[in-house]
Amino acid sequence: MAKHNIEKYDLFYQLLKKYVDLWHNYIFYRKVLAYGREHLDFSVPTIFAPNHQNALMDAMAVIGTLDRQLIFLARADIFRKKIVARILYKLKMLPVYRFRDGFENLKQNDDTFRDTLRVMENRNGVVILPEGNHATFRKLRQLKKGICRIAFQTAEASGFSKEINIVPVGLDYSHYWRFRQVLTVVYGHPIHVSEYYDSYRENPNRAIVELRDRLSSEMKKVMVHIDDEQDYDAINELRSIVNEKYSDSIRYPRLFRDKRLVSKVNDLRAEDPDAYRKLCDDSLEVRDMATTLKVTYRQLRKKKHPVVWLILSGLLLLATLPVFILGASLNILMFQVAYLQALKSKDPAFISTARYGFFLGLSFIFGPLYLVLALIFIKPWWLAIIAFIMVPVLGIMAWNWFLLYLRTVGGFRIRRLISAGNPVFTRLRDTYSSLINRVAAL
Repeated sequence: MAKHNIEKYDLFYQLLKKYVDLWHNYIFYRKVLAYGREHLDFSVPTIFAPNHQNALMDAMAVIGTLDRQLIFLARADIFRKKIVARILYKLKMLPVYRFRDGFENLKQNDDTFRDTLRVMENRNGVVILPEGNHATFRKLRQLKKGICRIAFQTAEASGFSKEINIVPVGLDYSHYWRFRQVLTVVYGHPIHVSEYYDSYRENPNRAIVELRDRLSSEMKKVMVHIDDEQDYDAINELRSIVNEKYSDSIRYPRLFRDKRLVSKVNDLRAEDPDAYRKLCDDSLEVRDMATTLKVTYRQLRKKKHPVVWLILSGLLLLATLPVFILGASLNILMFQVAYLQALKSKDPAFISTARYGFFLGLSFIFGPLYLVLALIFIKPWWLAIIAFIMVPVLGIMAWNWFLLYLRTVGGFRIRRLISAGNPVFTRLRDTYSSLINRVAAL
């Protein structure tokens, strides 16, 4: 696979994609939810524009939810070395030159635009992250003009004879870097770039700004956007407090609940500033008290923590301890190495990317090793294959065992706080209940 035929179907890429998707969609994440794919029409050249909050995991979110060999546009400086460029082309990435790459190199973008058009005409999409850089905030930042400029220049390369769609994509993670979380991907209605062709012919800069503003507005419709910078932390925490029950829900995706909550809070800010301020203050107070007492919102939500349930849970943990030990033993090196390496990242947004990257990379080492060992020591061969397949399954079971352990220990902690009459816990529970009731009244 080279630049001149990057739009062609690549069997190696497809096999790699299937393997990567398996680890991404079913192992690293507990569930990946995708909505709006019925809006997509690949007979029309299409550019996907996702929000950018979680480094390279944002690209993986689009790849993992579309059965297409998508092309990504990346900054040109990473293509300087020939061997690296060949690998990137193999991974279906194309360079885009910027002013900082030298004015004389901008002409090379003409080739990229022609390649981009070929890709889209071949019924594959192009992915561009319009914010330009990432940040772990549930907020859409100012979009760069690049995506709009590329759309127009690609259209111009065809003499404006081709329609081009830009699809806004909203990404939401129940947690940015924890293992076994829920990822929600929402594909919005396509923006038809042809609506702006006449404007572009008259004044390119004006048309680019108009399209950028339209794209920004459409992206906010399919993602959680907290616009209030001053009270961002309070509103963001309120999401976790109120929607904790549905944080991992598949039936009630958190993205849609969070959008509704943020909208209601914005209305309250305009209608009753004092009530809004009280809501924000209580949100941060609940967060601080819960952190001090090491109490989760899931534990606060439960009205009672019956001792019988806690004892039964403890007995279940004891009975399934061998499963935990086996699953942890077989997966600890992959999981722990990936986790420790990810923590070295100076940018929090890269923790999930590093964790998944190391996890996936180590699977290429431990996977064949476990398969060979299973075939050597387990007979017949089909039983060895089953044992091999069970390795990641046991890892997931071990993780679920650990989560149940934390909930059980937390339940006993809550009972101790209640029996001791801890004044901080009493205030925490009262403030939490009041906060939930006030939000429900909205």
